[in-house]
Amino acid sequence: MAIKLNADGKKPVFNEINITPLTDIFLVLLIIMMVIAPSFQSLDKNITIPEINSGISIEEKNSTVSLTKEGELFLNGQKTDYDRLEGELASLVGSLEKKEVVVKADEKAKSSDILKIMHCAQSAGFEKLVVAGEPLSKKEQKELKKQGELQ
Repeated sequence: MAIKLNADGKKPVFNEINITPLTDIFLVLLIIMMVIAPSFQSLDKNITIPEINSGISIEEKNSTVSLTKEGELFLNGQKTDYDRLEGELASLVGSLEKKEVVVKADEKAKSSDILKIMHCAQSAGFEKLVVAGEPLSKKEQKELKKQGELQ
């Protein structure tokens, strides 16, 4: 094989870039992204709400509103409904040193029901609303139902 020399007798300078390896790298990266991309779309389905492991313990106040998963409402263990709740809370707010109400709801209770309780408490004059981190247990729900039936 003969090597061509320039007119001055030197080897010619190679000034072209070989883009084949660069193209191979880009194709591999493209394939990797195509494989990984669908997993980004299903990310929100895997989100789980964290459990409460610590926090301030809630003292049982004179104004505790409990809500069952069926939507039954109890104020301090006595069954009530949304029409009477605001009036009952208003009668309690004057006798409390702290104007706060604690809401304990079942984990399957509707958010709209909790919002109704919040509105009633605000209209009654409560300044602070505490939503209990632990949901209303089945045992507590049964006890509340029994107390409501006895009264």
